[in-house]
Amino acid sequence: MALGVVLLFTVIASLLGGLYLLGAFRRRGPNEPPLDKGTVPWLGYALDFRKDSSEFLKKMQRKHGDIFTVLMGGYYFTFVMDPFCFGAIAKESRAKLDFRTPATKLVLRVFGYKTFEGNNSMIHASSTKHLMGDGLSVMIQATMENFGKLMFFNPSSGEEKRVWQEDNLFHYCYNIVFRAGYLALYGTEPYQGADNKEKANEQDRIHSNQLFHEFRKYDRLFPHLAYGVLPCKDKIEGERLKRFFWSMLSVKKTWQKDNISGWISDQDQFLAENSVPEHMRDRFMFMMLWASQGNTGPTAFWLLLYLMKHPEAMKAVKDEVDKVSRESGQELKPGSPPINITRDMLNQTPLLDGALEETLRLVAAPLLVRAVLQDTNLKTSSGTEYVLRKGDRVALFPHISVQMNPEIHSEPHEFKYDRFVNPDGTKKEFYKNGKRLKYFNMPWGAGVSICPGRFFALAEMKLFVFLMLSRYDLELVNGDEEIPAIDISRWGIGTMHPVRDVRFRYRLRF
Repeated sequence: MALGVVLLFTVIASLLGGLYLLGAFRRRGPNEPPLDKGTVPWLGYALDFRKDSSEFLKKMQRKHGDIFTVLMGGYYFTFVMDPFCFGAIAKESRAKLDFRTPATKLVLRVFGYKTFEGNNSMIHASSTKHLMGDGLSVMIQATMENFGKLMFFNPSSGEEKRVWQEDNLFHYCYNIVFRAGYLALYGTEPYQGADNKEKANEQDRIHSNQLFHEFRKYDRLFPHLAYGVLPCKDKIEGERLKRFFWSMLSVKKTWQKDNISGWISDQDQFLAENSVPEHMRDRFMFMMLWASQGNTGPTAFWLLLYLMKHPEAMKAVKDEVDKVSRESGQELKPGSPPINITRDMLNQTPLLDGALEETLRLVAAPLLVRAVLQDTNLKTSSGTEYVLRKGDRVALFPHISVQMNPEIHSEPHEFKYDRFVNPDGTKKEFYKNGKRLKYFNMPWGAGVSICPGRFFALAEMKLFVFLMLSRYDLELVNGDEEIPAIDISRWGIGTMHPVRDVRFRYRLRF
C-alpha cells in the first residue's frame, strides 16, 4: 500500500516535471510581452519559424504588436520589432543580455569548436588591429594581388580577350571572392625564385578552387546545421565535410604557407599561448573561414545583378569607378597595365558605397539573439515598459523591422542605388514617425556582437566590384531576366542566396 502511494506520487511528480519542461505551466507575468506558446508542447512554433521565418514574424507582429514572446523548441524567444528599442538592447550589459551563450552553442554545433574565456575579446582585438586602419590597407593589397592571380592570368591575345565569355553569376562571384579572401587570409603556396612563382600561383588557383567546391557543399547544409535539424541522410556528409576542413585548414598546414595574414597568425598564436589544444585550433580556423567568406561572395552577386538590372545605377557607379581610376593616375585604355586599387581609392566611392549598402538592406537578414541572464526592463517608443524574463532569449530581425519597413524606406522592395547617399555624397538620415533612427540598416549586427570583420568584408566586396566594372563590360544573357527569389531556408543566417543562378556575360573593356 505504502509502496503504491510512493509510486503514484513519483509518477505524478515526473508527469508534472515533464509538463513544466514542455512549457505547459508558463503564463504571462506582470508587464511581460504578449505570450504565444502555440498548440504543440515544447516545440511551439519552431516548425513555423523554420518554414518561413519572415512570414511567421510578420504574422506574429500583426497579431501581438512590436514585442511578443513565442515558444520554439523549448526556448522562449522575445522578438523586438520596435527599432527604437534596438539601442537599449545593443548597449545592455553582458551581465543581463549576453550574446555569447547562444553563439557558443551555435559554433560548437556547426564547426565543432568549443570557445574559451577571452575568445571574443581576442577576435575583436585582432580584427581591430588587422582588419581596420593601417592593417586594413595591408589586407586590401593582399586581396588585390589575389584577385589578379585569379582573374587576369590568361595569356590570350588582345583580340581573344575581347570575346564575350558566359558564366553563372552567383557561382562566378562566390567562387572568385571566396578564393581571393581565403588566399589573402590563410596564405599562399611558397616558392623560390621567379621561375617557380607561376607554378605556385597555379597551385593556389587549383587548391583554392577545390576548397571552394567543398565549401559550397557545406554551405548548402549550413541552415539545417545552424538550427539543429540536419536530416539523417546529410549527417554523414556534414561530418565528412567538417573533418575535411579541419584537416585542410589545420594549423600545421597553414603555417607551411607564405603570406599568412596577421589576423590568422596572431589569433592562432594567442590560442596556443592559452593552451587551446591543436585539434581545437584547427576547428577555429574553419569557423573563421566561414565567418569571413560565407557572405561576401553572395552579396557581390546581388550587387552586380542589381546594377545590371538598373542601367542608370550601372552608369553612375561605373562613371565613379572610372573617375577614381583617372584621378589615381591609372586611366584605363588599350595596353594599360592592370589597375591597382588602394584603400584610398576605395574611400572615394560614395555611390558604390551606397549601392552596396542598398544591396545589403535588401538581402542581408541576420537573426540577432541574446540570452536573458537577469530580468531586464525594456521601454518601447510608445512609452510601454516590458520585462524580459531571465532564462529567455531576446531576438532582433532587422530585415523586417527596419530594412523592409515602408515607414523608414519608401518602396522597400525596390533597388535604389542612391537611397543612402545625398547628391553631395554625404550619407542620408532616416526617420520613423518623425523621429530620427540610429538603426535603419543592420547587416552587421549591433553593439558588442557587431561583426568585427565588417570593414574587411566591405573592402573585399568593393574591390571585386570595382575590378569588374573597371575591367569588363557586363550584361545579362537575357536582358529581361527577372530577379530570382530568395532561398527562404536561409533566413537568419546572413546574406540570402537566390533559388536559382543567373547567366551573364563579360568581356574586357580594353
